[in-house]
Amino acid sequence: MRAHLLGFLLILASVAPSQGADPTDDSVYYEYIPDVPYNTFEARLSGLEKEIELNFNSKVKAFIDYFTVRNREYTKAAIANANFYFPIFEKYLAKYGLPDELKYLSIVESGLNPRAISRAGAAGLWQFVPSTGRIYKLHQDWYIDERMDPYEATEAACKYLKELYGYFNDWELALAAYNSGPGRVRRAIRRSGYKKKFWEVYRYLPRETRSYVPQYVAVLYALNYAEEHNMFIDEPNFKTEFDTVLVSQYFHLPTFAQQINVCMEDIEKLNPQIKRKALPANVKGFALKLPAEARDLVVSQRAFLYDTASKVGQKELEYAARNSVGSTFGRDQIIHRVSSGDVLGKIAMKYHVRVSDIRKWNRLNGNLIRIGQRLKIWVLPTYKHRQKSPMVAKVVQKPVDVDGKKVHYVQQGDTLWDISRKYDGLTVDRIKQLNNLKGSGIKPGQPLVIGDAD
Repeated sequence: MRAHLLGFLLILASVAPSQGADPTDDSVYYEYIPDVPYNTFEARLSGLEKEIELNFNSKVKAFIDYFTVRNREYTKAAIANANFYFPIFEKYLAKYGLPDELKYLSIVESGLNPRAISRAGAAGLWQFVPSTGRIYKLHQDWYIDERMDPYEATEAACKYLKELYGYFNDWELALAAYNSGPGRVRRAIRRSGYKKKFWEVYRYLPRETRSYVPQYVAVLYALNYAEEHNMFIDEPNFKTEFDTVLVSQYFHLPTFAQQINVCMEDIEKLNPQIKRKALPANVKGFALKLPAEARDLVVSQRAFLYDTASKVGQKELEYAARNSVGSTFGRDQIIHRVSSGDVLGKIAMKYHVRVSDIRKWNRLNGNLIRIGQRLKIWVLPTYKHRQKSPMVAKVVQKPVDVDGKKVHYVQQGDTLWDISRKYDGLTVDRIKQLNNLKGSGIKPGQPLVIGDAD
């Protein structure tokens, strides 16, 4: 019979499962887990429901079991970190008029780990992939990755979630789109016969996305009813009071921390977006967060402290930045379109880069490439193009001024969603309103008003 149905869970703290458990060993303990009736879960979720639907079914129940029985330590860690991160989330959710309960979504994404990185390259509390991070102006380089900044990334996530809800007008579908992208959700809606609810299009969604919304509901339940499942936290991770100082120079953080007698771990906790324990020489006005009690010392001895922090490790870090596999430090991006006869070795020689770099930049597991494939190549400024062609040059489309209006001419493959994301402050509904569109159908070459000319 399954352990949670008996109401108990055997936790082995230091004994491997294959070794068995000695009842007299203090490292093995029994933790009581209440046996909750099925209909109680539904009643409890009903009491939590606010703006986002919290549908309960066997799939949601399976994930509740996971977070309250099989992986209680994951849930406890999330509860401990919620005290630190939830106030940040609540601030930005309120700013953008979004449901407060969206703060639980980050637990599904990252387990409230600001430095979490997925196999697909998504990073931070809200797991932005590099391309989406750039769309929402999250700076990414060898030293700094703002996808890991709790404040910048949370604001970006709020903007993205608000756009998704504006497009689907349903929070469950918006959450599904946050996971898989709006295109896959639109495809599922189309294949379902244009149903408008998550559970109606469920079977047409990618497997990961089918689990995503049930996980969100289960996490929300688990954190709100942790005590009812005998989950208690001994040491919650409360938000640290901090102040900021501006840095516009190379800055070695361990040296600085030692000089002001602050634990380096505290500085890293407040600034998880700093990846190399240092800020680069070209940084401008970086707002470095410090424990509040250190600010007076820093202000009174700023010149000495900044000078000391500028003298350690710069050459070593810059050498590593230039030579690490896949580094883009000091390089410019071009696009190479694979043609007949191309192999990675030949392409690498052409652009004076390494095959391992090309693999890293394009997330290639092997050497297989296909004709027509577009490869990102980061070249040194000393590299000179022999010719400029559409295959290499990056085309940037600009709106055209027509009779006092900004006009976008529809390109092959454009959708209203794609166009709305090319221009700041533009939404799908706004495009429809400006152009008296009743549906989402558009054609290549069609002029669309996107705003007033400057």
